[in-house]
Amino acid sequence: SLYMDLIGSSQDIQSKLLAWFSDNGRHWIPWKLKEDGSSPKAGERISPYEIWIAEIMLQQTQLNVVIPYWKKWIKTFPDLSFLVEAKEHNILMQWQGLGYYSRAKRIHLSSKLLVDLLGKSSSKDPLSWPIEVSQWITLPGIGRSTAGSIVSSAFDLPAPILDGNVKRILTRLIASDRGINQNQKTLWQLSTFLLSTNEPRDFNQALMDLGAMVCTIKNPNCLSCPLKKFCLAYIKYDPNNFPKKYMKKNLPIQEIGIGIVFNKKGELLIAQRMESSSMGGMWEFPGGKKESDETIENTIEREIKEEIGIKVNVGEKLLSFIHSYSHKKLHFTVHLCEYLSGDPTPIASQKLFWVTPGQLFAFPFPAANTKIISALYSYLGIPNKKTIN
Repeated sequence: SLYMDLIGSSQDIQSKLLAWFSDNGRHWIPWKLKEDGSSPKAGERISPYEIWIAEIMLQQTQLNVVIPYWKKWIKTFPDLSFLVEAKEHNILMQWQGLGYYSRAKRIHLSSKLLVDLLGKSSSKDPLSWPIEVSQWITLPGIGRSTAGSIVSSAFDLPAPILDGNVKRILTRLIASDRGINQNQKTLWQLSTFLLSTNEPRDFNQALMDLGAMVCTIKNPNCLSCPLKKFCLAYIKYDPNNFPKKYMKKNLPIQEIGIGIVFNKKGELLIAQRMESSSMGGMWEFPGGKKESDETIENTIEREIKEEIGIKVNVGEKLLSFIHSYSHKKLHFTVHLCEYLSGDPTPIASQKLFWVTPGQLFAFPFPAANTKIISALYSYLGIPNKKTIN
């Protein structure tokens, strides 16, 4: 019945939320604007290209982090035709630092499918792009919520969304005692019923803005929320207790030994990860997981022998640090090494290169490696600028 009450109030919810959005919303998000910087009028279509790129970046990353990456991306690949022609190396360079690199590869793959669909010349024309959620979902890396966000943002068509912000708002409205992931079906129905069919673009953006600015994970600002009189968590309980949290498992820590291998010329060895591995196509310094019965120096020596087929002398420690991923923590220990003998062979990687320290920024490295490069530059007394000699 509670559910039906909400559905019955849907027009009231829409008008209150849209009024709040008009005064308080984030009307400056660059990919939601027309080329002249103004907001699109109701029913007006804008280019989905910029929105699609932003939506993929936003899948694992927050808005304020995404904006500079998005701007740099749009400068480098202003439209679909630039993206289709681009080499994967250049795409990974633009993505470097955003993490979850498979997203960049899926964008590249999708661009080829989209060009087949649209033809190169018409990719600038918003009217030539697919307008159905079902068409967008066929592209790699696009699920129902991302598709809904693209379709409502670009074309002002009614397509529901269910990102993290929206899940939290809806879970609080109905004070659901189920975990967010057990409740997908109900939340999708709710998002669909509440969606304004007159102003879907603004309504969806209003939900996302409300979640980011008012209905926050911790200490939501309920007093200034336009939906408080509909919100069961606010009326009857404490919104901080919704969505229900489950005990987090402690992340396992793996120890990793890394070797920065120098040859007589002062060049160092970098390896390109296999396409099939996580972060495939990115570059890294050689090394691997420590076995329980060895010292970290032994690990580095053994891993470099197994993966590159060379003997090294493990020298002084450069740094050690912990890097957290969503499912594990890695404890890296990095040593400077001297190349002794053997012919470097990419046994466990695609390619190996000897490069000067100054050339490192010409290659896309995962985030953990940028820490190593900074420490190496301080050690060598090189100014830590992202410049390529």
